[in-house]
Amino acid sequence: MNQKITIRDVAKYANVSSATVSYVLNGVNKVSDETKNRVLQAIEELNYQPDFTAISLSKRESKMIGVIMPLVGESLAPLFKENHYISELLSGVEFMCRSKGYDFLISGISKAEECKTWVMKRNLDALLVLGKFPKKVFYEMKTLSTPLIFVDSFEDYSASYYNIRIDDEHGGYLGTKHLIELGHRNLCFIPNGRIDCDVDGQRFQGFKRALAEANIEFHPGMVIEGSTNSFESGYEIGEELVRQRQLTGIFTSSDIKALGIMKSLTDIGVNVPQDVSVVGFDDLMISRYSSPSLTTIRQDVFRKGSVAAEVAIQVIEKKEDEPKEIMLPVELVVRGSTTKI
Repeated sequence: MNQKITIRDVAKYANVSSATVSYVLNGVNKVSDETKNRVLQAIEELNYQPDFTAISLSKRESKMIGVIMPLVGESLAPLFKENHYISELLSGVEFMCRSKGYDFLISGISKAEECKTWVMKRNLDALLVLGKFPKKVFYEMKTLSTPLIFVDSFEDYSASYYNIRIDDEHGGYLGTKHLIELGHRNLCFIPNGRIDCDVDGQRFQGFKRALAEANIEFHPGMVIEGSTNSFESGYEIGEELVRQRQLTGIFTSSDIKALGIMKSLTDIGVNVPQDVSVVGFDDLMISRYSSPSLTTIRQDVFRKGSVAAEVAIQVIEKKEDEPKEIMLPVELVVRGSTTKI
């Protein structure tokens, strides 16, 4: 096995000091052009691979942003396999990081001390927090100087940080109002979890506001709680709805779940939208390819990711000083899964 080339080997080959090679690697303007070219030629001819971790530690920056999100069980694999929302969000993060000369790393939220160690080990310049951030982890991370940028956070402490989110309550209102305007009064709201917290709670409030505005009385049977955000859970809910309820309009808290419901309804002979109209939430790319295509509440998920990364970079580069909440817009996109009753 060939011995790894070191900075000392490069210095000897170029007939300069190790400090000079370090200056060239770190972009320090302390050497002549002729010496710089000689060092660069030595690096190329020796195929020297710099230790970028060491370089980042010496410069106190890594050009690296961390992205952290809740684990599903003991892994992030289910999120990447089943949750297209995460994929589109991370696409936005990647696009902005690449355009600004940054890289990013992804990890799941585990124990507080493990999260802290991960950030320190990687010398991360900033941390994007997607979704719920346990208080124990937050308080541990506060001991570091690493900037925190939250995405979709409803925790009290997030008010002191940048928080990129959408008007979830208004989205819930728009989706429900659309069904009501089509003549539907026997409606159901299906969140991704519980209606007493976070994103789903806001969308539920919008659901109830639209009902009240139309003088439709709300009752608990209008909500099915507790299921995960997946195609499979949507499929199971679709079967339950047909067996137990006489619904004409369904509003879900995600496109993925809506597509599962539509598939289930179709498989048992219920026609969408002639028998039941379905509205999703997110406007993921796949919502346009279903048959019928999905009516949904559009949030620009790619843009949310790119804005989060852009804010992180601005904070790193001292171009942003005052933490604030950045509220991105939502809109109704009408496609083939809804029709007049």
